Amino acid sequence: MSIIETTRVGVRGTPRDKAPEPTLSDATITSERYWSPEFAQQEWDALWPRVWQVAGRVDQIPEPGDYITYEIGRDSIIAVRGEDGKVRTFYNVCQHRGNRLVTAEVGSLSGGEFACAYHGWRFGDDGRLNWVPDEDDFRDDFQGGSPCGKRNLVEIQSDTWAGFIWFNMDDGAAPLREWLSPVADHLDVYRMEDMKRTHWVTIVGDWNWKCVQDNFNESYHLPFVHPQTLASMNEHHSGCQFDLYESGHARMLMPGGGPGPQYRGNPERTLKSLKADLDFWGVDPEPYLDDLPSIRLALQRAKREQGEAKGYDFSQYSDEQLTDNYHYTVFPSISFSMKPDGCIWLRGTPHPTDPQKCIFDMWYLTLFPKDTNEYFSNSMKDWVSIDHQAEHQTGLAGEVSCGPGIDQDVAIWSTQQQGLRSRGFRGEYMPWQERRIKFFHDEIDRYLTMGPA
Repeated sequence: MSIIETTRVGVRGTPRDKAPEPTLSDATITSERYWSPEFAQQEWDALWPRVWQVAGRVDQIPEPGDYITYEIGRDSIIAVRGEDGKVRTFYNVCQHRGNRLVTAEVGSLSGGEFACAYHGWRFGDDGRLNWVPDEDDFRDDFQGGSPCGKRNLVEIQSDTWAGFIWFNMDDGAAPLREWLSPVADHLDVYRMEDMKRTHWVTIVGDWNWKCVQDNFNESYHLPFVHPQTLASMNEHHSGCQFDLYESGHARMLMPGGGPGPQYRGNPERTLKSLKADLDFWGVDPEPYLDDLPSIRLALQRAKREQGEAKGYDFSQYSDEQLTDNYHYTVFPSISFSMKPDGCIWLRGTPHPTDPQKCIFDMWYLTLFPKDTNEYFSNSMKDWVSIDHQAEHQTGLAGEVSCGPGIDQDVAIWSTQQQGLRSRGFRGEYMPWQERRIKFFHDEIDRYLTMGPA
């Protein structure tokens, strides 16, 4: 039996069907894509206005009048919950003379209205302009009379899925669920809408945003950047499944809960790496010391048998989902790395003015077991509380931690960006297992050929 085949038929879980391989272009991924201001401008004009992006979490705005802001490039976006309970998104700009309407990252409306600090124009949580000072001074023969009800905030197409607030600046974009296909269908079982954000980090680093998505589109780097993972997962391409979807999204299925059959390291490394899981689920590793990959199946059985008693609902997961890494890259800039008890959510977006800088976000979302308020997050090596709202940590790369594994990725991107500027670099030369990178850049080019939005 292959290591990625279904080990026990209990529930369907997330489909594991292999997607057909698409035809990839023969265009070289040149280094200019990572530092050229002209190429970056093409992305701003043709790519970013057309894709679905995440403004924040739905649970950040639980009450009418609550709002959050999110900045992407030159634009700031407001997401606000209206009196009718609906979440809407608007450009964060007053329609009088262009002042930024609100400057806070999170807030709640006083009196149910946005009030511009410059001249006091007031907008409702539905975006309607309700009041202006000296309304009688707006003449019909000058600019058409009173602006109330006419110069409303500019609304952006928005929707929610998995507890995230999504927006798309293209009014003609496909609906969110359709655009996310098949990712949304695959990940619904993880109930991300019930997860709580327990870590929230944003850093600015000296690399182009595509270095981030390139990195999370391949596992070729794991033995060298994340050597600690070799003892507890099968990172070898022969044990993984890579899927590239017509929608531009991609995924990797990587067996976890034990090393792959090619592992020749000390068994003690595996036991140390898996100790927290083995102890929590009461798995005695001794019978498997001569067959380390079988620990994976033992963990699956233990989780299936004990999950309900420990407060977990594993009824919608396949056995593989109880141990394996289900890693999805959502075009153009988001990655979901799924676990039965949480998700590492990653995003790299362009710096507004410098293509050699990036704004990188790391969130960890925790699905707390039933009746549990405190929980040890294995992925973050940290205790988390369901009652504590994650504080937004911000800073420069190297000054703020993104967690033990992601910090290793962050450390490599700056040196990669430096090498990409070398006149000695001749362009990528990749193995087949890195084809998701090629697929990603082909998808970028598809958007750029559309021209400015």
